[in-house]
Amino acid sequence: MHAIVTKGTPTIFAFHGTGGDEHQFAGLVRELWPGAGLVAPRGEVSEHGANRFFRRTAEGVYDMDDLWARTDAMTRFVRGHAGPAYAFGYSNGANILAAMSFKAPDLFARVALLHPLIPFAPPPAAFGGLPVLITGGRRDPICPLPMTEGLAGYYENQQAEVTLHLHEGGHEIRPSEITALQGFFKD
Repeated sequence: MHAIVTKGTPTIFAFHGTGGDEHQFAGLVRELWPGAGLVAPRGEVSEHGANRFFRRTAEGVYDMDDLWARTDAMTRFVRGHAGPAYAFGYSNGANILAAMSFKAPDLFARVALLHPLIPFAPPPAAFGGLPVLITGGRRDPICPLPMTEGLAGYYENQQAEVTLHLHEGGHEIRPSEITALQGFFKD
């Protein structure tokens, strides 16, 4: 899915959460960044009818072979589009986006992870100052706060410029996160 692009505006890649699709964030992108390009892929895995970007065997238990294979495929897909490109993902979309950033730190100019869950030790990466926004809820039952903070620490230790935005709720996206995301993607 592509929007009409205004010269000089970035292309924004938007990765949906479990059960979402390529339309989940289309209106939000048009509202927050008028004229920006939009690429919103649909996850190719169906989990009981819900779209996902990779398989899992249980909540928080990933099929790691499938995750890395689909990460490689999605990275090739993204490389087929011209930059500059920013990306954000929510939940499962944040997880595939994080995995892409681990393997290809230069893929995006900015990365925003909304409620990511990375239940494994990410590989070393050289982010070279890549701006990374991580958002989450202090009471998120799916993405526990210590794991969110641990992921922020990982990016910081790998030389990313991390902004951590937390709210008092759970796994839902709150207005303060949208405001943080909008500000994060401004030049």
